[in-house]
Amino acid sequence: MKLAEALQLRADLNRQIAQLRNRINNNALVQDGLTPNENPYELLKQLNSSINQLEELIFRINLTNCYTTVENTSLTQLMAQRDCLIIRINAYKDLVESASENTARATRTEILIKPTVEVKEIQKMVDSLSKQLRELDNKIQQINWLAELM
Repeated sequence: MKLAEALQLRADLNRQIAQLRNRINNNALVQDGLTPNENPYELLKQLNSSINQLEELIFRINLTNCYTTVENTSLTQLMAQRDCLIIRINAYKDLVESASENTARATRTEILIKPTVEVKEIQKMVDSLSKQLRELDNKIQQINWLAELM
């Protein structure tokens, strides 16, 4: 199985677990004399089975991420770089948005509010970082489809 397929399976298992939890909770109480639509104990068995599958899959995905390398860089390291790029981009975007707010003055005697940073310069940084993120994400996706799950 390719790593990308395992990641898709993990997403499916997470959705299945969420649905099972919801179904269990929906059948946890019933009016006296009635039976639940679904047996909560059967649902709990399914839930535990899905969680066990997820645990094994997460272990194998993490193992694969640690030992899969490209140009002497592990997939785990590339993912950390991607996560930090996203944080950096979002911080810079917030700065651009804050510094770009228009403050209207009715008269010349009112206080003038000016940005403390060069918005164009910061926006260029956002654009450059966004390009790096796209390229890095494409690289990670390519690796995911080439790497075999351990």
